[in-house]
Amino acid sequence: MSTIEKISSGPLSAAIDSHGAQLMSLALDGTEYLWQRDPKWWPRCAPILFPIVGVLRNGFATSEQGDIHLSRHGLARNMEHSVAKKDSSSVTFHVESTDETKKSFPYDWVLEMTYAADGEKLSQTYTVKNPGKVTLPFTLGGHPAFNVPLAGTDESFEDYELRFAAPWDIETAAIDAEGLEDFSQMTSLGTSDTLPLTHGLFERYLTLTLHDVPENRVQLFGKKSGHGVELSFDGFPYLGVWSAENDAPFVAVEPWVGIAAAKDETDEFEKKRGMLFLEPGEELSRTFTIRPF
Repeated sequence: MSTIEKISSGPLSAAIDSHGAQLMSLALDGTEYLWQRDPKWWPRCAPILFPIVGVLRNGFATSEQGDIHLSRHGLARNMEHSVAKKDSSSVTFHVESTDETKKSFPYDWVLEMTYAADGEKLSQTYTVKNPGKVTLPFTLGGHPAFNVPLAGTDESFEDYELRFAAPWDIETAAIDAEGLEDFSQMTSLGTSDTLPLTHGLFERYLTLTLHDVPENRVQLFGKKSGHGVELSFDGFPYLGVWSAENDAPFVAVEPWVGIAAAKDETDEFEKKRGMLFLEPGEELSRTFTIRPF
């Protein structure tokens, strides 16, 4: 049975569900910044993505250990995680491969998710371990969505923008209705340090897939209120930006290590963009932070 674990530090508080180790709340001075799961638009708020980001072509890939059959964003978001360690400001969850998971992803793995509040920002750390006897290939990512507009402001969705650390050519690959990336169709959204957000932007592009964001940092910024969130994501070369159809009142800002299957790739899992590899006995960690303001 799942539990909700609460942590806090100063004015910052967070709540995480042991089912999927999903962030359920991120509040500053009592104001909720995280999307609160209205199924009219999207019934999740911040799933963790492992061992894939996005989709495989037809849900299938080949690998050195056998066939892989995974649905969107992989296994971990739908599994129950145990609490490995907790104090007032941090909590670590643990989940690992089972005989059942090996039917769809034929590898041994351990994933530990640590959430830690430090007074002004929340860090989210993925630690992956390979307890098996063969090389473990995988990708990982985050998917936090934020209220746009923030409650208590007089803003609309169109009053928000993405703010980057420096001007750059904001370029996205095309993505089709099945979620496959198409790098033969790249679109420039302008050379700037800001990107205005509109519902029409997401109707046209479905999901923005950005690569090499300056300083691995971005703000989701309300131009009238001055409120928003800043994400810092060293070690995550891709950033997804998404909102649901029918004028959903949220924007997901998603640090990714890898991406969905691309049309110019084969179905060989090990050869997909952004793939990470762990040798037996090795582990690695990746951390991104969220600072509401």
